Amino acid sequence: MRFRRPPPIEPGDDATLPYEPAEPRPRRRRLAVRLAFWVGKVLAGYYVLCLLLLVVYRFVPPPATGVGLQRRLEAWAGGRDLAERREYRPLAEISPHLPRAVVAAEDGRFWTHHGFDWVEMRRARRDATGGGRVRGASTITQQLMKNLFGCACRNPLRKVYDLALTPAAELILGKRRILELYLNHVEWGDGVFGAEAAARHHYHVGARELSRTQSAGLAALLPNPHQRTTGNTPAYRQQILERMRARGW
Repeated sequence: MRFRRPPPIEPGDDATLPYEPAEPRPRRRRLAVRLAFWVGKVLAGYYVLCLLLLVVYRFVPPPATGVGLQRRLEAWAGGRDLAERREYRPLAEISPHLPRAVVAAEDGRFWTHHGFDWVEMRRARRDATGGGRVRGASTITQQLMKNLFGCACRNPLRKVYDLALTPAAELILGKRRILELYLNHVEWGDGVFGAEAAARHHYHVGARELSRTQSAGLAALLPNPHQRTTGNTPAYRQQILERMRARGW
């Protein structure tokens, strides 16, 4: 049996093809999909690496931090040397007044929440939508994730990582270790990292010897350690002392 070839369709003919072949995907779209795939793999790999590092940091002090590397790059780009001061001290070798002052200043519900302070987050959102002062509501755990694995910047991707790593940090590290790591790696001035370096730089004593007032003075610097000094924050220092006193600290 012989099949007859259908006649060619002339321009203007109302006849239609029995099917329309699928239009090939544009090259630009294929490249975008492939790029998104590899970016996703890189981000997922970095997240897994951070989780593994958290397990290591449960027992070993971090040799470097993301914010520390950022400050070195900024100094290099600016053509200056960064005299970094950092001396790790276990929590037992830090004055008990300092962690109390830092908790009172930075994260009053640190010992009771699981990484996120939902009360402060709701208050911050209410203030922002009501036209009030925009303020942060990040916890000490979130700030530690920023210091260890992120950067001192307002990058949305960094904030997503902070949020994603915070529950894992609470589970892997525990509260005391989180506080110890934070006190040893947070910035307290240009090139001043950690409680020991901060105590010696600002008060010329060791971290073990800090008084209540000195500890409150250091905690008052944390919102902006590159512009604040122990001499220009007396009002905030007094607020922190009052918060400590109210808690019986």
